[in-house]
Amino acid sequence: MSFTEALTRFIQDEIVMDEVEVDNDTDLLLSGAVDSLGVIRITHWMEEQTGVTVDPGDVTLENFQTVAKMTAYLDARVSA
Repeated sequence: MSFTEALTRFIQDEIVMDEVEVDNDTDLLLSGAVDSLGVIRITHWMEEQTGVTVDPGDVTLENFQTVAKMTAYLDARVSA
């Protein structure tokens, strides 16, 4: 299972507030599917899975609105 698939499954199974089907481009934040506590849980999970520390200032719509944006954020952090 890829990281993106694992992240999607974690969000779908553990975080999503309603019966929202999560894919790479699902708007998690503006749709209300994920609340602020959910973002904290996602951030913690990502740090545990990758060993990359997420700077609290990086937790923005630009980086955390969708699974695709979260994956791109992590890819950029790893390659920096």
